[in-house]
Amino acid sequence: MERVFAEYLIETPYEVEQAAAVLAGEQSSGTFVSVPGETEELKKRFAARVEDIQLLDLADEPSIPGGSIPGKKYQKARVKVSWSIENFGYNLPVLISTLQGNLYEITQFTGLKLMDFEVPDSFTTHFKGPKFGIKGSKLSCGVTDRPMIGTIIKPSIGMSVEETATLVKSLIDAGIDFIKDDELMGSAANSFFDDRVKAIMKVIRDNEQKTGKKVMYAFNISDEIDEMQRKYDLIKKEEGSCAMISINSVGLSGTKKICDQGELVIHGHRNGWGMLNRHPLLGIEFPAYQKIQRLAGVDQLHVNGIQNKFWESDDSVVTSIKSCLKPFLGGYEILPVVSSGQWGGQAVETYRRTQTTDLLYMAGGGILAHPMGPKAGVNALQQAWTGAVDGLSVEETALKYPEFAESVKKFSK
Repeated sequence: MERVFAEYLIETPYEVEQAAAVLAGEQSSGTFVSVPGETEELKKRFAARVEDIQLLDLADEPSIPGGSIPGKKYQKARVKVSWSIENFGYNLPVLISTLQGNLYEITQFTGLKLMDFEVPDSFTTHFKGPKFGIKGSKLSCGVTDRPMIGTIIKPSIGMSVEETATLVKSLIDAGIDFIKDDELMGSAANSFFDDRVKAIMKVIRDNEQKTGKKVMYAFNISDEIDEMQRKYDLIKKEEGSCAMISINSVGLSGTKKICDQGELVIHGHRNGWGMLNRHPLLGIEFPAYQKIQRLAGVDQLHVNGIQNKFWESDDSVVTSIKSCLKPFLGGYEILPVVSSGQWGGQAVETYRRTQTTDLLYMAGGGILAHPMGPKAGVNALQQAWTGAVDGLSVEETALKYPEFAESVKKFSK
């Protein structure tokens, strides 16, 4: 019978084998005490198995509150566990409950993080995966051998429909590929969702008629499921190409319900990510997280950015980008969205460390606050990526391109 495999980073003051056995039991057929009906036959078929244990370093103090024991050291280890697919079939929420359920509450652990997981190829017959992904997203905007260049409407909230549409027009005139609502913008008192969609899509359609280029705008449809569907249908009616979902806010089933429609590119915003990942021994690592989103069908997913404004390290960002680009189930493309305090100066290091242009490279202030205006801001980002791919340094690129040189003066630290 096919099995699902998961890898965890754990910390425990108990014997690691004992703690791993508790993990496997709690997330399958066992509980804190033997119960009638837990036969050997049942356990052979449905019990999780501890497949591998690799001991790591010892700590003097627990990483998080748990089963602390005076005088004991806290052993870190990597543990691999597997489950028969018979336990959950192809029910994605139950699979996630199995991989991430009560584990975090078990007293035996003073640290536990889901690092990665693998599912059998049979999942491809039950999950459509991303409909558009990397190729579809770039094709929609007419982008080939460079990253998609995108920006966010700023201020995040407070602009009227008319002000937003005017800004969108200026960004389109500047040559932008992609624009998105901020995650804080749903249907505000002075910018109702329906009015905003209609006004912005008129600007986008007019530009497409004149130039042949259709800019992708990600409208934030995050809401109750029925209302998300209504908003999705409105974007289609207005000939839009993309909807944005705050995936941690609407939940896995809500996200998958919208992705399954398959008619709009789905931009997955991961706001709230820090509460899932920031502690090194609690939550979920991005390689596992992005696989869940790929199974749900998300086409584009935020990965933070090099030298970002948040807490995440450059190494972590690079790992996230590479995990999105790594093949999964023979396809299931997902486009990494680089954002967070980005401007052209980070392009060189981003390309050096990832060797890819299959990105949506997002800059808010890096475009809108360019001293020569938004058009120069877009040009500067494109110049930065041209220089990066050509192997030029930031300084060499600045000597070659005046708009990028102005970015360096404005944004370099």
